[in-house]
Amino acid sequence: MRIARFSIDGNVAFGAVEGDKPDELVLDIIKGIPFADFELSGTKVPLAKVRLLPPVLPNKVVAFGRNYAEHARELGNEVPDAPFAFFKPSTSVIGPGDEIRYPSFSEELHHEAELAVVIGRMCREVPRDRVKDVVLGYTCANDVTARDVQRREKQWARAKGFDTSCPLGPWVETDLDLAAASDLTVQLTVNGEQRQLARTSEMIHPIEDLIVNITEAMTLLPGDVILTGTPAGVGPLNVGDEVAVTIEGIGTLTNKVVKRG
Repeated sequence: MRIARFSIDGNVAFGAVEGDKPDELVLDIIKGIPFADFELSGTKVPLAKVRLLPPVLPNKVVAFGRNYAEHARELGNEVPDAPFAFFKPSTSVIGPGDEIRYPSFSEELHHEAELAVVIGRMCREVPRDRVKDVVLGYTCANDVTARDVQRREKQWARAKGFDTSCPLGPWVETDLDLAAASDLTVQLTVNGEQRQLARTSEMIHPIEDLIVNITEAMTLLPGDVILTGTPAGVGPLNVGDEVAVTIEGIGTLTNKVVKRG
C-alpha cells in the first residue's frame, strides 16, 4: 500500500494511493492513522485535487553518512568501519513539490538521493531479526547539504539541518519487504539530467544494521525516519534547479530550489 499524507480544503488526512497511471491516481481516505489499526473509508479524492505533504512528521530524522563506498571516496573520506549517524531536525522536513530554500550562509548546496525508512512503532534495542517488525515502509529522501559549511564546521548541524534540507515523499510504500528494499535502484536528476544512479545493495551497512545500531542508543518513535546514505554522484544545486529523486518500487520526489527570502 502507498500511504500519502495530504491536505484538502484546509484539512489534513492520510490516504491510500490507488491506481497506476499518474493522471488517474486517487486517494482512499484512511480512518485513523497508519501507525495503528485503520480502515479505508471508501471516500476517494483525485490526487490532482490535493496537496501532498511530507508523508510523515518525524520526531527525529536519523541519517547515516558515508554508507556507500564510492560516495565516501568521491569526497575524500575514509569508509567507516561502523555506521556513522547524525541528525536532521523535524523542521528540516518538507514534502513533494515544496521549495528547497538556498541557505543564505552557504555558496555550495549539494543534492544527496537516499532511501528513507519510516518507523512504524516505538522501539529500542531491536534485534536484527526483528527489524522487519518495526518498519512501516519506505520513501524517497534528499539529504540536501551545504557542502562548504560541512567542510568548514566540525559539527554538521547547520550544514545538514537547515530549514527545507530534508525533502521526503511522495508517499510511504508499505509493500516492500526488507529483502526487496535492500536491492532497489536509486536515481537523481537535476533539470532532467541524471546525476546519481546506484542500487541500495551497494550500501556498506544494510538497513538491518543501521536500525540495530541506532536503537542500541535511543528509542525510535512511530513516524521517525532513517536515512540510509547516498551513493556517489552528489553535486551542486543552484537557484531555479528542479531536483528529482526516483526510487524503484516507490516513486519520484520532486522539488525546486529557490532563493531564501
